[in-house]
Amino acid sequence: MNTVFAVLHIAAAVFIVGPMAIMPMSTLRSLRGGDTVRVHASARSIRLLSYLSLIAFITGFGILGMVGEKWGLSVTTPWVLASVILYLVALLLTLAVVVPAFTRYDGRRTSSYMQASISSGIASIALIAVVVLMVWKP
Repeated sequence: MNTVFAVLHIAAAVFIVGPMAIMPMSTLRSLRGGDTVRVHASARSIRLLSYLSLIAFITGFGILGMVGEKWGLSVTTPWVLASVILYLVALLLTLAVVVPAFTRYDGRRTSSYMQASISSGIASIALIAVVVLMVWKP
């Protein structure tokens, strides 16, 4: 069962969280070009990917529950806790700032561009930090 959760966790991280982090960056290009239809479609996709990214989050807790005592890990282990916080920051920024900024885009470059670009950049950096913590396990 450990292997199943590990495969699900890594697959979700690669195929769901990865696009969740990258898609806003390419959507900014559509926003700069004034392609309202593509921006709104991307907003829906980013929202879906963000909610689906909870699969990686949940399976991570499943792995922690199965091997936690064996490896001396818990939610309060510093690198685990930091990963949880960073992921939640990225998820909240994406769902609360980036997606609404893309959704309300009306064809003109407004403050939504700045909000989306800054927030998606911070979210991507947070997700990169999560990857580093998952690999490094300081």
